[in-house]
Amino acid sequence: MPSDCAVIATMHGKESVIAPLLRGALGLRAELPPDFDTDRFGTFSRDVPRTDTPLATARAKIAAAFEHVPYAQIGIASEGSFGPHPQVPFVPCDSELVLLMDRRNGVEVVGHHVTSRTNYAYCVVTESEAAAAFAQGVGFPSHGVIVIGTEDGKSAPLKLLRKNAMTMTGLLAAVAECVALCGAAYLETDMRAHRNPTRMRAIRRATIDLLRRYRSRCPDCGREGFVATEWLTGLPCAACHAPTDRIRAAVSVCAGCGHRRERTSEAAWADPGRCDHCNP
Repeated sequence: MPSDCAVIATMHGKESVIAPLLRGALGLRAELPPDFDTDRFGTFSRDVPRTDTPLATARAKIAAAFEHVPYAQIGIASEGSFGPHPQVPFVPCDSELVLLMDRRNGVEVVGHHVTSRTNYAYCVVTESEAAAAFAQGVGFPSHGVIVIGTEDGKSAPLKLLRKNAMTMTGLLAAVAECVALCGAAYLETDMRAHRNPTRMRAIRRATIDLLRRYRSRCPDCGREGFVATEWLTGLPCAACHAPTDRIRAAVSVCAGCGHRRERTSEAAWADPGRCDHCNP
């Protein structure tokens, strides 16, 4: 049974950024599941609803990939989500998660990358000039654009869905078809990894974070994935010494032997501006 095989649960080319990192950091040989359909777990274009959390969906993808490649000892899957930035509501945000499951020792590790560097956008158009302007603004044709039917001003993928236009001529033909059918076309950036180089870079960054976490070992038993999973608040205020909502320590707990490490914050005191007592 090969011990150096990692199966990557993707049909959208994510192995192009994940596989070289696995090989360089862990010496793993990547494989893809044959005839693997990740669209059944949900699509960004909403023709297949995305009903579960990103983490649960990544787990389901890996479980399915292990069925296709039963000798693989490690499974990798990634999930992305897009919407307003958590701190800046009017700025779009790409949040990427990459999950590694190691069947040899039961280790599960998650890497993350959150960035405002995304072309995620959408609009409703009724004529070709507006469609062309939107497409050029989001980087088409190197970045894909999806044409979706509309109903009452909202996207209606069951009425029409065109995902694979590669030229402006093809895209505008799909828009014209949609406008003729629905009266308007809903245009959205294609967030599938193989049609969005900007997103692919974010997946690479999340994979780097994943490997950093996976290679961190428990000081007692040597198990991989010994990283902080809990953050304790209560850093004292520099003025009145009352506890604040700032983090005072990060806690790592080994999933294998239970070894616990609490690492205190580098800051000894919190800014009084974050103190409820000084600023009631």
